[in-house]
Amino acid sequence: MINRIKLSLAIVLFSFTLSAQTEVEQIQTTLTHYLYGTSYNDVERIDSAFYQDATLYLTGRDGFKLYTPSEYSAFFANREKGVFNGREGQILEISIEHDIASAKAEILIPALKRRYIDWFLLKKLDGRWLIISKTATYYPMNLEK
Repeated sequence: MINRIKLSLAIVLFSFTLSAQTEVEQIQTTLTHYLYGTSYNDVERIDSAFYQDATLYLTGRDGFKLYTPSEYSAFFANREKGVFNGREGQILEISIEHDIASAKAEILIPALKRRYIDWFLLKKLDGRWLIISKTATYYPMNLEK
């Protein structure tokens, strides 16, 4: 009887552990939506990573400008969804303080010979981590090794 109770308790605890993502894993999930969406032209995945009123501070053809999440995801809207576009992204850092976080990602675009560094501010809202602000910089990528 005691072994059966221990086994039942172990199964419940194991199930809870598997279903409960850590805060870091939840942030990684949000950032993965962003990275995947921007690499595979998936506007819905990009939009799902952002708080609707997020601010994006980016330098583009017209200089430094403030963008909304929908303006940013529109950059990927006219490309074939699900097709890799050459953007290779990875999360470099995550730092959490209660219900806010910062993160850093690297995006390589070999075809343009560019390396981007993106900085994100995230906030946990209604149980979900969302990007509330983003900025980025880029510089020439050294392709020689």
